[in-house]
Parts: sequence; C-alpha cells; structure tokens
Amino acid sequence: MSLDGLAQVFGAGIASARPLHGGDLSEVLKVTLEDGRVMAVKRGERVDSEARMLAAMATAEAPVPEVLHQAGSLLCLQWLDEAPASAVGWQALGQGLRRLHNCRGAQYGWPEDYAFGPQPIPNGHAGDWPDFWARRRLLPFLPVLPMAQARRLEALARALPERLPARPTPALLHGDLWTGNALFGDGNAWMIDPACYHGHAEVDLAMLELFGNPTDAFWQGYGPQEPGRAERRPIYQLFPALVHFRLFGASYQGMVARLLSATGV
Repeated sequence: MSLDGLAQVFGAGIASARPLHGGDLSEVLKVTLEDGRVMAVKRGERVDSEARMLAAMATAEAPVPEVLHQAGSLLCLQWLDEAPASAVGWQALGQGLRRLHNCRGAQYGWPEDYAFGPQPIPNGHAGDWPDFWARRRLLPFLPVLPMAQARRLEALARALPERLPARPTPALLHGDLWTGNALFGDGNAWMIDPACYHGHAEVDLAMLELFGNPTDAFWQGYGPQEPGRAERRPIYQLFPALVHFRLFGASYQGMVARLLSATGV
C-alpha cells in the first residue's frame, strides 16, 4: 500500500510526510493528515511481525505506541512527543520493562522467525535456555567471524550449560532494547522497534547496558535482579555485538573480541 492509500483508511488526506532520523532497517516517516492528526509510519518487509509484537507487549501492559493500522509493508503508529530523559522517565521505563518481563510464555522462542535486515533471527523453540542461546543466538554467526573468534565462540557455546541457568522463567522480551529504542516523554517512557521472543529477562538488561547507561532511577523502577547477573552479562551482550558486526562491519569486531574475553573463553 502506498501512502496515498492512507487517506481512505483514516478519512483525511496527507498534508506532509517527513523522513525521520534512523531507519537503518526500515523507513520511518512523520505523517501529518489534513485534519491535524499525526502518526509515525514505517515502511518495511516485516512490519506485520512488528505489529504482532507490539500487540503482545500492549497485552502485557508494557508502554508501547498504539498500532493504528497495518497492511502490507505499512505500519501506522501513535505519534509520541519526545522530551529529554528524566529520573521520572527512567523510573517509568524500568517499571514498564518489569511489567513486560512479568508476562511469561510456556517455552523459549517465538511463533515466527524475525530478521534484522539481511541477518535472520531464528526463534524456534529449544529444550532448555542454554541450548536456545547457543543455537539461536550465537552459533549462527560462526560463518561471518574470523577463525580464531569462531573457535572461541564455539567453546563458549559448549560451556553454556555451566554458565547459564537451564530453565529461567520464559519472560516476554523486547529483544532489541538499546537506548535508541526507548523514547522518553514528559515523565513517561515507551519502548519501540521490538524483536520479541520469550527468554531470560536479563537479555534486555544486558543490551540496555551495552549501548547506554541506565540511571539509578531505572533500576529502582525495575526492581530486584538475579544473583550472578554480572557474570552472565557479556554472554548476553555478545548477541547484539555479533548482529552489529554482521550488519555494519569490522568496526564492531573489537567489541566482539572484548566481550568474548569478558566471558573468559
């Protein structure tokens, strides 16, 4: 569907459509209708999957933009007015993420696979959590790594049954929660651009720390953490680092090497 088709959906023509910053994996526009309504419109191959993920997050009472319309390659979302991050906003993000993680699945994974651009993200179920993390999140990257790093990654994958809990609660995860996917408003916070699946809640926390620095207010809002999280953090941070290495090249190879060293392999 072209943007022109939105006039029939919303009963008003398009006054303007302005590209927004970002858009590494999909095109994002700020669309203003002739009656003054404003929405965010995404164009991409997997916006139908994103709409289903946002619906699941909304059911968990997590703070996400409302899905206004989805058809074909178009996804229309509630427009969110941003403001600088504040202590209250960080606390709201922590509280919202805790609500998301309190929504539990029956098993690890997700009903459909996903992708970050050309990088497939397999979500098929696995018998236990170390197996899922090894086969679905780490080992798919072996072909793109230099041989020495690939061998270290294989060694880490073999050691995961001793490094990760066998069956942590299958929490509903955002799946791509870096600071750029957290929007702050006037005392509010929302999560956008999900890549949902069920897994260990610490995955979202680890990524948020990889590309940002959550404040004390965030941790107060989120609440208690599991013992031993610091030792597991680099294992979980390896996945987004590997994704960035695959998508954006050698500038992320140092991050992958640093995290492999941090795991002790």
